[in-house]
Amino acid sequence: MPKEIRLNAFLMNTVGGHLAPGQWRAPGAVPRAYLDPGYWRDLAVLLEEGGFDGLFLGDTLGVYDVQGGNADAALRAGAQVPMNDPFPLIPLMSAVTRHLGFGVTASATYEQPYLLARRFTTLDHLTQGRVAWNIVTSYLASGARNMGQQNLRAHDARYDRAEEFMDICYQLWEKSWDTDAVRAGAVYADPTKIRPVRYEGRHFSTDGIFQSEPSPQRTPVLFQAGGSQRGVDFAARHAECVFLAAPTLAGVRKSVSALHDALRLAGRSPDSVRTFAMFTVIVDATPQAARERLAAYLAQADRDGAAALLSGWTGIDLARYAREDALEYVDTDAGQSALAAFSKLDPARRWTVGDALDYVALGGRGPVIAGSAPEVADALQNWVEDTGLDGFNLACAQAPRTYADIVRYLIPELQRRGAYKTSYAPGTWREKLLGTGPHLAPDHPGARIPLTYKAARGAGH
Repeated sequence: MPKEIRLNAFLMNTVGGHLAPGQWRAPGAVPRAYLDPGYWRDLAVLLEEGGFDGLFLGDTLGVYDVQGGNADAALRAGAQVPMNDPFPLIPLMSAVTRHLGFGVTASATYEQPYLLARRFTTLDHLTQGRVAWNIVTSYLASGARNMGQQNLRAHDARYDRAEEFMDICYQLWEKSWDTDAVRAGAVYADPTKIRPVRYEGRHFSTDGIFQSEPSPQRTPVLFQAGGSQRGVDFAARHAECVFLAAPTLAGVRKSVSALHDALRLAGRSPDSVRTFAMFTVIVDATPQAARERLAAYLAQADRDGAAALLSGWTGIDLARYAREDALEYVDTDAGQSALAAFSKLDPARRWTVGDALDYVALGGRGPVIAGSAPEVADALQNWVEDTGLDGFNLACAQAPRTYADIVRYLIPELQRRGAYKTSYAPGTWREKLLGTGPHLAPDHPGARIPLTYKAARGAGH
């Protein structure tokens, strides 16, 4: 019996495909469709018709201005700029769907725990338990400046802050209100079953009752995408789903193995966490049609936009290098996983700067597969079987066409093979994804966290 493959669509609230700079120039493209609420509603309906598990929404809080020391290349290419807030999209799309999940990115570096916890609880109520948080610590110095900071915090210091952030959120979601606190009779809520969260740490403090009553999932499903050692350790402690990005099968296999090792060290079973790899799929009725479209996308791709993205992800100004220069790993305070993906995860592959830019120009750090439905299904099943993946976060070359073709051609083929669901399981998104109850597993640290925490200001955590 083949393993069931899980699929999320992967987008940002931005112009065109966020990992396909320049494709908004293609004939028939509608670059500003992302500003139309009808576009997002129609996309959500399409994804649910295809049985997608969810829509994964990325986000950044700054522009890509490392390349050449300015944002010119990103602006000209429409490389993840302009970009709007992803949160307001979720009520639009949940109102026209019943099962599709919504994973949204929010930064533990710049948000406040109480406000973010309340926002997610509100969304979990409005979606009837279909929301997830992609926890990030942010990597763009431009984002730090936008948020009033002179410099980007050091990489590991951002994770120190995120640990406290999670502690507060868990207490607000899991501990402030008992499950049976709401009576909705003569007394709406029983004060004896509601208690304040009193937390004082190095980075955050809070003291009060959480305003929101418990939502269907209490804590949203927790996604995480850190690829550095500190990021993997953070994922092993907190994540229920992990988003991986590497350009080669060997790199993804190594990432999955490292995560599973870290989960065991953290006292959690690898089976308790779902893993998704970044992919772009170009599928059509025939192999020739798919490959012709891929060739057209590659010809249309904006390499300057790709350089803006890769420079921002790595914190390295690639304008200082020639295309034939080797892309070597160095520690930076930006996203360490991006550079590791091209220099450390698969030692058998040596990348030049030009190789990496050509690769990133369509699909970011994830592989691009083009072919007929049987060919693409073979490839996805091979990656799952070889690496231990559970599924894929599918980026697009052209939205909504990329997803419409997946729904039309690929998903029926996977269903025919018994490798894809034919209907949704009941319940919340956590129940659908993990096959467990609606709340955090009893052995998850968020479910076990004590109600209060106090540390001396300035002390480590």
